[in-house]
Amino acid sequence: MGMTTLEILAFGLGLANVTLVVLRSIWNYVFGLAMVALYAVIFVDAKLYSDALLQVFFFVVQIYGWWNWAHVKAQTGEIAVGTLPNRERIVWLAAAAAGSAGWGYAMFRFTDASFPWLDATLAIVSVVAQILQSRRKLESWWLWIAVDIGSVALYAAKGLKLTMLLYTIFLVLAIWGLIDWRRVARRTALAV
Repeated sequence: MGMTTLEILAFGLGLANVTLVVLRSIWNYVFGLAMVALYAVIFVDAKLYSDALLQVFFFVVQIYGWWNWAHVKAQTGEIAVGTLPNRERIVWLAAAAAGSAGWGYAMFRFTDASFPWLDATLAIVSVVAQILQSRRKLESWWLWIAVDIGSVALYAAKGLKLTMLLYTIFLVLAIWGLIDWRRVARRTALAV
């Protein structure tokens, strides 16, 4: 599969989106909505159905995240971040594991999806990461790091070279986001 104009455009929107998330800018959502709409089309064409459906979820969660971040910013003047208690971390990880197993089986059994188990796992972990990011939780970055590593391999195997490059850059941005959000979370904890 060769690079398309659609993939090039989605690539640029993705870079802008994630960079703005790292910087805790609410404007990330404008770029995110456009990016996920384009990637839905790209992934259907590549028979990565879990990824395609994930883009629909991302579209809805982008709207929720935009509302949530706008509400928090209005109260405090900046986008605050926090961490999950250990018990909630375990619950989210267990839900991701169960969801990955169930969705992976469905994609394997009922579709002609490429790499159904890996695609499903990356999709479900992305769902959890996006929800946690919309709630401004530091742990979202750990999940994004894992998703980015798996996605680089998946998109390389599918010949989506520009998308593979994008997820390599996303990996670097996720590490930056983890470092920066950790700094903000510590500062916030000390102020309380």
